[in-house]
Amino acid sequence: MFEGNLSLTLGDFRLDSGPFAFDSAGVTALFGRSGSGKSTLLRAMAGLDRHTRGQLRFHDETWQDGRRALPAERRDIGMVFQHAALLANRTVRGNLDFAASRAPADRHAGIDHDEIVIRTGIEPLLDRAVGNLSGGERQRVAIARALAGQPRVLMMDEPLAALDWRAKAELLELFESVIRDLGIPTLLITHAPQEVERLADRVVFMSKGRVERVETLREALGRADSPLFTEEGPVASLEGHLEPVADDPHRLHFVSRPLTEAGNPVTLWLTHDGRPTNTGPRRLRVRGDDVALARGPVEDISVQNQVACRIERMEASAPGRAAVFLELADGQRLVSEITAHTVDRLGLAPGQPITALIKSAALMG
Repeated sequence: MFEGNLSLTLGDFRLDSGPFAFDSAGVTALFGRSGSGKSTLLRAMAGLDRHTRGQLRFHDETWQDGRRALPAERRDIGMVFQHAALLANRTVRGNLDFAASRAPADRHAGIDHDEIVIRTGIEPLLDRAVGNLSGGERQRVAIARALAGQPRVLMMDEPLAALDWRAKAELLELFESVIRDLGIPTLLITHAPQEVERLADRVVFMSKGRVERVETLREALGRADSPLFTEEGPVASLEGHLEPVADDPHRLHFVSRPLTEAGNPVTLWLTHDGRPTNTGPRRLRVRGDDVALARGPVEDISVQNQVACRIERMEASAPGRAAVFLELADGQRLVSEITAHTVDRLGLAPGQPITALIKSAALMG
C-alpha cells in the first residue's frame, strides 16, 4: 500500500497531490494529460527531489514525513525512463553489473541475474556498446538494469513513448509477462490508454497537479465518461490467455478467465500475423465500436465471434450515442457503442439477453 500527501514546486509548476492511498500490488498507472503532474508525483515518491514536502508511506515503512525523508537510494526503486539513460562508457553487461553491485546486500539472492537476461531477451546484446543499440534494445536493457538492482518497486516514466509501433508491441508483451511473473509493485506513467488497458490493475487519475481519483481498471472502464476513452470511444479489457489454432498460423483463440468459480470461459477468434507469441495470460482490448448487437444469433454472416451476453446498463457516451455495458458468462464486462436510434429500434433494456458480434479481424493477438 502507498499512502501519502506530497507537494513539490518545479519552476512554474506546483504538485499538491492531496491525500491518496492505493494498493501497491501489480501495476498502478499514473494517467492524465501532459502537464497534469504525473512525472512530478513519481519524482516525489521516488525521493529524487529534496524539496519534496509532505508524507509518504510504503506498507509499514515511512519514506517521508514532516521531519525527514528516506534517501532515494534507500527506497530500493528501479527506475526506467522514456530515454533509457544507460551508462554510455559501459557495455550492456557493464550496465547490468553496475546495477547489481549497488543492489541491497540482503536481496542479492532475489531476482536471478540469468533469468533477467533471458526474460528481457538481451543475451545477444551483452557485449555491445550501448551507443550501438536501437531504441527498443535500449529499453530492454533499461528494464533489465532496473531489475538487476533487486528493487522492491519499479517506477517507469513513459518507457514506450519514444518507440515505433513494432517495438512498443514487443515491449508491452515483455512488460506484461515480466512484471506479472516477478510480482514487483510497479508505477507506470503513460498518456496512452492502450498501455493502461493492457498493463494496469488500477489507475491514478491526475489533473493540474492533484490526484483526482483512484480506480481499479474495471471501475475506470466501467463509466462512459472515463478519461481513458479518447477519440476511440469506450473500450473493454478482458483477462484470459491465448491458444494456437491447429494448422492455421494466422488465427488464435482467446479464452477468457472467469471472475468466479461459477463463471464460464468465453472463447473468441483472433487474427494473427504468424509471429511467435506468448500464449500465457494476456489481456484482450476490445473497442466498443467494433462490437455490434443483435437480438439473437445471426446465420449466414461473416462475423465469427457471436457472444451471448446480458445488458448490464446503458449510458450516453456522446450526443446521439450510447455505451451499452454487457456482462459476459465469465463475469467480465464488454462494451458496445451504438447510436441512440439503435437502442430504441431494438428496444434494448437492462437485464435483457443480447448477442454481441465482433469481427475477428478487429482483434489482434
